[in-house]
Amino acid sequence: MSDPVEDEKAPKKKGGLMKKLMLGFGLLVLVGGGVGAGLYASGSGLFGGAAHVESEASGPRLVPKSEQKRGGGAAGEGGEGGASHGKTPPKGSGGDKFASNYYAMEKEFTSNLQDSVHFVQVGIAISTPYDDTVIDNLKTNEIAVRSAILMTLGDTSEDQVFTVEGKTLLQRKLAKAINDTLKEKEGFGGVGNVYFTNFVVQ
Repeated sequence: MSDPVEDEKAPKKKGGLMKKLMLGFGLLVLVGGGVGAGLYASGSGLFGGAAHVESEASGPRLVPKSEQKRGGGAAGEGGEGGASHGKTPPKGSGGDKFASNYYAMEKEFTSNLQDSVHFVQVGIAISTPYDDTVIDNLKTNEIAVRSAILMTLGDTSEDQVFTVEGKTLLQRKLAKAINDTLKEKEGFGGVGNVYFTNFVVQ
């Protein structure tokens, strides 16, 4: 009778070894899959630092007011202009939610006015609530942007340049012309406002 008992124990040992091998293989697959999923998630930006890299590569980013660039040169060091000595400026009521990033175009624009013997000469600066991507796009496409500005100025009447309302309308037209050009060239405009740094009619 001892022979059948020994025969029954032998297959059980083989089955137990097989179960252990299957369990070990299953654990290996689970651990490997977990490591692979973790590497994929961190590489795709689901968590960790890769999300910041992806957001920069995906296009312009709105800049919160808390990240606004502040002039830190001579005025910030000498005490003029209410220097804050490294402290954040006091918060008041109102204001924009996003920072204003400014860029002054280097050369002035001179154009004839529509149906007039007069011409206008203006200096232009733009503001954007986005990061430097918009300003980089302006610099890259400066020739096309300058052409759009000159076309808009040439389509302006003499009556418009002598009134505040006309100048405000011209600012909106210039912002639209610049945004349309940037959208055509880069797929994104981003210019919020146009400001005159110089305005002469002769």
